[in-house]
Amino acid sequence: MPRLGGRYRLAEMGVESPARGDGMKGLILAGGRGMRFGSLARSLPKQLMPVANRPILDYAIDQLVNAGIRDIGVVISPKTGHQIRDALTRNSPSVDCTFIVQERPLGLAHGVLVAREFLADEPFLLYLGDNLMGGDLESFVNVFQSASPDALVLLKPVGDPRRFGVAELNRQGDILRLIEKPSRPTSDLALVGIYAFSPAVHDVIAALEPSERGELEITHALQALIDRGAIVRHMPLNSWWIDVGRAGDLLEANRLVLGALIGTDVQGFIDEESRVSGCIHLAPGSCVTRCRLTGPVAIGSGTRITDSIIGPATSIGRDCEIVQAHIAGSVVLDGASIEGARFENRVVASSEEIVGDDRAERGERLVLYEGGRSQLR
Repeated sequence: MPRLGGRYRLAEMGVESPARGDGMKGLILAGGRGMRFGSLARSLPKQLMPVANRPILDYAIDQLVNAGIRDIGVVISPKTGHQIRDALTRNSPSVDCTFIVQERPLGLAHGVLVAREFLADEPFLLYLGDNLMGGDLESFVNVFQSASPDALVLLKPVGDPRRFGVAELNRQGDILRLIEKPSRPTSDLALVGIYAFSPAVHDVIAALEPSERGELEITHALQALIDRGAIVRHMPLNSWWIDVGRAGDLLEANRLVLGALIGTDVQGFIDEESRVSGCIHLAPGSCVTRCRLTGPVAIGSGTRITDSIIGPATSIGRDCEIVQAHIAGSVVLDGASIEGARFENRVVASSEEIVGDDRAERGERLVLYEGGRSQLR
């Protein structure tokens, strides 16, 4: 399988100086259904699933703003759009977003199509709202603005290319063709869910036919640009990247982001009987009594934890009540109640009540709690 080589140096791409994202728009697609999250996604859009106690979507906003892009459109669905809008208004009040309703989830390219009026005839960066990556986008934006291709994509070798759009390269290292979720991939180079486009993409999207899935595919739009002789370039993504489509992806993203936290930030209360090690982030109004915390751990405001062992790689949301529990490698959403349970590698839904005995539940089998009362036996 073709693999991607080393880093590009900006000078090799014709980039003389940092360009930043001035004059470039951002478009975040946040209308996806999150079907692999089961009934949890019916109450919380997957773009708002918490990673280190922040919604996934917050990280996308941070990436765009840090790259100098502040004119941002967000494509939302009629069903969950109000939740997306409320979360961004609350968490990113200084960012003025334009919200665009996509009546039906008809593909990534369709998301660009419904945002046509907002995008006008300006270049833009497309960011899938359920994607997370390490590093930043500054080099990516610099290359796009300085080299001025019709499209610039990020490629990353992956273990299972069948889950993604895949790029095949020719001997010169140029993109030969792009295939959406191939059943028999001939390349392991996945398209990362971040793209930069010139306005030329609008004409090819307008002429696209739905795929076998009934969607307008962004891979087909990129292929149409290549077939028309447009300039489509690629860069390697040298940092980690996760397309958070499943509960297991959420746990891995949580582990990576928590692992990148620096220092300890304790704004809540920890009593003298508790033992703390590693990186701990404790929000105001939280209370930890007679516990052992092994970082990295993030605990939200208003949460009370008593006589428990928490961590490592665990985030616990706001207003949770945890008593005599042993939790590791897990994500606990706001408002959960856990008593006497021991588990690893779990996603615990909001307002879930879990009770259990002293036997450890390990994470070989991923369980996504979906509300109500569960008993571990």
